[in-house]
Amino acid sequence: MKKTPVIDSLVRFTTPVPSVAERKAAGKALRTKVPHKQHAVHRPASKRADPVAILERQAKTRLPFLIPIRYARMLASPFAFLRGSAAVMAADLAPTPVTGLTVQACGDMHVANFGVFASAERHLVFGINDFDETLPGAWEWDLKRLASSAVVAVRSMGGDKVLCEEAARATVKSYRKRMREYAEMGSLAVWYSRIDEQDVLAALSPKTRPIAERIMAKARQRGHLQVLGKMAELVDNQHRIIEDAPLIVRETHTVHGQSVMDAVARSLEIYYDSLPDDRRELVARYRVVDVARKIVGVGSVGTRCWVILFSGNGPEDPLFLQYKEAQRSVLAPYSKTPPWESEGKRVVVGQRIIQGAPDIFLGWGVQDKQLGGSHFYMRQLRDMKGGIAFDAKNVKTLPEYCMLCGWALALAHAKSGDPAAIAGYLGKSDGMDEAVARFAFAYAKQTDRDHNALVKAAREKRIAVADAS
Repeated sequence: MKKTPVIDSLVRFTTPVPSVAERKAAGKALRTKVPHKQHAVHRPASKRADPVAILERQAKTRLPFLIPIRYARMLASPFAFLRGSAAVMAADLAPTPVTGLTVQACGDMHVANFGVFASAERHLVFGINDFDETLPGAWEWDLKRLASSAVVAVRSMGGDKVLCEEAARATVKSYRKRMREYAEMGSLAVWYSRIDEQDVLAALSPKTRPIAERIMAKARQRGHLQVLGKMAELVDNQHRIIEDAPLIVRETHTVHGQSVMDAVARSLEIYYDSLPDDRRELVARYRVVDVARKIVGVGSVGTRCWVILFSGNGPEDPLFLQYKEAQRSVLAPYSKTPPWESEGKRVVVGQRIIQGAPDIFLGWGVQDKQLGGSHFYMRQLRDMKGGIAFDAKNVKTLPEYCMLCGWALALAHAKSGDPAAIAGYLGKSDGMDEAVARFAFAYAKQTDRDHNALVKAAREKRIAVADAS
């Protein structure tokens, strides 16, 4: 007999949920199917795709005049390459052993995609801050990419092998330890959990704590007024975004036959329809003052990105929103989830699940065909955001920072997956720590080879590279 929606609901809400102990046992049983040691291996496929070719395929869906900037940024170091090559690593991770336990995966998990930001209650929290590639997937993919990035980052910052291993192990150990804690918590308690300012400071050593305090103090100053003073200037008694070509440019040409301001206004109408009623009331109090194209990040370079300056209750009430194009996730070819009708909605829903303290202005849309039909989402440009600088002076702090990253990743996965089953699989020993750390070292070498391939492509003029910017 075909099920009706009512019967489906009855099944969903009346079927008993296995206990924490039962789910842990089920997770532990998966070790016979996928032993921890299997995660230690990185064995490139015999017909592994050319990493440069993967990047070239991505470039076909992006603004061609910006692609040389993307390559320039990726050429800066193996760590920069890893940051921009989520699609390459997704292809490498897809055939690796997994338990079959799924979560809302980040899809582009690396140590530079974390930071502090403001919650809706105006408290500083630490967590993941990039969701462009999010999609349901294997938790192992995120963990392995994060640990690999720890090794690559430490090496790029001048750290030695001992520090690399310490950072990779700290990542996995923290993930494993925190997942066991979340496994014992109620579902609401996990959902409401945050890694706030006091949690961060309490977890750090006395030597590292002052660095975190400085980052947080700086983040608290980064409100919209601070951005206004940095990014805008008064012109004829009107604020205008300061141009910094090619990174920030005020476009004067038309967009698909419409002025930039008209195109942005139409996109805002579409975005407005995606907002909850209470947020619509808030957004409706603001008016557009100026618009500029802005290049951000590494992996995102080439996608359409705009900064929109609004004014609310006078010139001292600014709001900066960022329009970002959302393309198909790099995980999509390896995920069993159906395609989204709006890639921007995919990003926003994933962020709301993962982050727990999302931006109150998050929204999405699909542009009208006459505007190009691009998928997009919007968020605040800056809202008390801050992060660590990945340079030599901070290299000794990386293991502790990676500990925080592993904690934040565990919280993200606990919100969307089954923390008890994952905790049961991870266990209490350091077997998984050892295995993933070994994988991380092997993949760091792969990243070096792939970065060298990009260097070669640039040297042979296969790709066009802009001046470093």
